[in-house]
Amino acid sequence: MRDWKSRLRDTLEPLLSSEDPRPDISAYKDMPLCIFLYDPASEFALRQELSLLKTRLEQKGKRITVISLMQCMMEALESAGVSAEDLVENERMLGRNGHKQVAQTVHQVLSEYAPLDQLVLSKVPENSDPLRDIVWITRAGALYPCYRTSTLIEHFQAKLEIPGVLFYPGEIVPPAGLSFMGVHEAEHNYRAKIL
Repeated sequence: MRDWKSRLRDTLEPLLSSEDPRPDISAYKDMPLCIFLYDPASEFALRQELSLLKTRLEQKGKRITVISLMQCMMEALESAGVSAEDLVENERMLGRNGHKQVAQTVHQVLSEYAPLDQLVLSKVPENSDPLRDIVWITRAGALYPCYRTSTLIEHFQAKLEIPGVLFYPGEIVPPAGLSFMGVHEAEHNYRAKIL
């Protein structure tokens, strides 16, 4: 697979610049979302490039809504009455297996008390125009190891109507699996197109 910068410039940018990106983003009409794969070590460089790409696309009349999964996770925890400080303290107190307990708590909040998919979708602009609006879902690394992005994408089916891109830190595992952060066991049930 080519490096992420050339894929961003040569594949993703022309796709998002087109009048209607949806047919090329996904083969599924009920989920116009693709996954842009990048090396987790390139997180900060990717953020810089995305800022520049956002400006270029907006100059072409597109409207980009950037949704941070980190911010959504923090909102979900806050709405469930769980502070980041509490999680850190609990992990410290529980010792060796504290991180597993904290990950389970965060997963439970994002799955049951404040569902992550609903939070993300609530940030998509009302009355969006699929020919103008594009949603970028960023900071997926913040979910590690608490919540799998394949679960999130499953919940978008028939709910996301505008073109979307999930920026995914990880690696591809042939034939079509993705390893989150390059350390999780590969998930093979992604319906979204992988760029």
